[in-house]
Amino acid sequence: MTDPKEGSIVIIGSGLIGRSWAMVFASGGFKVRLYDIVKEQVTAALQDIRKQMEELQKSGMLRGNLSSEEQISLISGFTELKLALEGAIFIQECVPENLELKLKIFSDIDRYVNDSAIISSSTSCLSPTKMFNGLRHVKNCIVAHPVNPPYYVPLVELVPHPQTEQVTVEKTYTLMKKIGQSPVKLMKETDGFVLNRLQYAVISEAWRLVQDGVISPRDVDTVMSEGLGMRYAFLGPLETAHLNAEGILGRAD
Repeated sequence: MTDPKEGSIVIIGSGLIGRSWAMVFASGGFKVRLYDIVKEQVTAALQDIRKQMEELQKSGMLRGNLSSEEQISLISGFTELKLALEGAIFIQECVPENLELKLKIFSDIDRYVNDSAIISSSTSCLSPTKMFNGLRHVKNCIVAHPVNPPYYVPLVELVPHPQTEQVTVEKTYTLMKKIGQSPVKLMKETDGFVLNRLQYAVISEAWRLVQDGVISPRDVDTVMSEGLGMRYAFLGPLETAHLNAEGILGRAD
């Protein structure tokens, strides 16, 4: 086994997203500390991770260059936050989408973390401003919103707080690339970020077409799964427009 990469990744919350993130970071050769407040929850999470990794190895779908046993050995469980955060280089928060809970978690992290560690949230809807305002380490704070489950879907939206330093964005981007994810950088906060805004636009129009009697629910799903979805798996909407007719410049008006 190669030496694990320097420093530890700390996952806050051992639910489905936290477990998946732990597996992703371990696949990249990082030591991972999985934290939760209930010992039994942490134990169950570690057992589930072992089971998933062993099954992934058997099916030839395990990520990374290390064996399942080597990756499992990189993940340890913690129930004491201060201890878990010692030597952390990157913290990925994965608690439920409850602002009050997240504010408490980030306040606690802010007290214990060193000045160079990056503090990241997996939130899918809460703005960085709501979560990170007033933190001593706000310049190190960022949202890294994954698509569920991160182990199988690589997209990660990076959303900075207005006071987030650019070096935090770049370090997070580099880290995500290193572990095999596909990060995108948002230049500023926006409600719903980008993935959900695009997704909601499609869902909204799908409902409208069904309600107006234009198409059945089954067929609108077929339009996506057998048409647009297959295209968008390889090309984004702007790439598609550029490859059509006169390209993107022909649509400038």
